[in-house]
Amino acid sequence: MIQRWTFTMTWFHGGVMRVQRGEIEKPLQISTISFDGDMTLWDFRKVMRHSLKQTLMELQRQIPTPRVLKLTVDEMIAIRDQFAEEVKGEIWSLLEIRQRAFERTLEHVGHPDKELAAHLNAVYRKHRYGDIELYPDVIPTFDALAPRFKLGLLSNGNTYPENCGLEGRFAFVVFSQDVQVEKPDPEIFQITAERAGCELNQMLHVGDSLKSDVAGAKNVGAPSVWLNRDELPNDTGIQPDYEVTSLTEILTIMGLDKLDL
Repeated sequence: MIQRWTFTMTWFHGGVMRVQRGEIEKPLQISTISFDGDMTLWDFRKVMRHSLKQTLMELQRQIPTPRVLKLTVDEMIAIRDQFAEEVKGEIWSLLEIRQRAFERTLEHVGHPDKELAAHLNAVYRKHRYGDIELYPDVIPTFDALAPRFKLGLLSNGNTYPENCGLEGRFAFVVFSQDVQVEKPDPEIFQITAERAGCELNQMLHVGDSLKSDVAGAKNVGAPSVWLNRDELPNDTGIQPDYEVTSLTEILTIMGLDKLDL
């Protein structure tokens, strides 16, 4: 059953307050909300680059050769991404992929050393999980939603709740590296609904990726919210059920008052 109602939404854009009025549909059957992790609940790119910078500094301290001193974070990212693509579907553990990427990085600079690669991986993990910061709208939104909806985490990443300050916040968690299938594959959404104990059309999925989150949800009949924090244009043919720039706007979608942060 779908209910329509008129809403007024206020936000700031370029320092100017703007108000939009219109009609949106309220999915009354929603009992569960699943959230993507990276770039939805925390800024993965920021903490990843920060962690690699710290790791690179440690490598340059250990091996201060001209080639190592010229190595950049962007090179390290490219090496990791290339390796991940090579083993896609074969190695699911992101921790192992990162470890092997450091091994390849050391080969790239002429110093193959698996023990040093393991040490660099430990340095990376220390900062990757220890320095992660949630977006400021996460906790207030969860606090408002949790009494009324079952909340879960559905991620292609490897940041578990206990590593980002969200332990105890989710009724269910599903990680692609654990089930060996990733978004947007329909199977991972089906697994998520089973763990949540609901039908797919009762589960609202929220994420920043049109391809992985929105298309994945739509392909199985689950309603979707595109979290577009940077107000990017949608130049794809993928249309979300809802588009928001902040998680707090989900409260409006679900018929709850929007929070003031």
